[in-house]
Amino acid sequence: MAEDIQQKLEKYRTAPFDARFPNQNQTRNCWQNYLDYYRCQKALDAKGVDTSPCDWYKRVYKSLCPLSWVNIPSSPISVNNRIMHEGHLHSTFPCVAQIEKWDTQREDGTFPGKI
Repeated sequence: MAEDIQQKLEKYRTAPFDARFPNQNQTRNCWQNYLDYYRCQKALDAKGVDTSPCDWYKRVYKSLCPLSWVNIPSSPISVNNRIMHEGHLHSTFPCVAQIEKWDTQREDGTFPGKI
């Protein structure tokens, strides 16, 4: 089973269709995959099993979440007052990296989702 997941991760290009989220706005899908990633890690850690299958959820939420929500590296490449990261241009205007905020809330024990 782990080999099948590794093969899927290698072939991964973008998030597959999820019938629970049929609309164009995929922010709820982003949220759900973020929760699923940490739930998966928690469950597999409790069993003492390898957590690499959980990487699927991480790749999906990073693919679906709006670019302004995804963490921007500490040393980005500046292009005409914009930030270049992984081939995408991001605005340099201050924005809250939502994923980073969620990570901080999880660490502080104030995260609103049930993991």
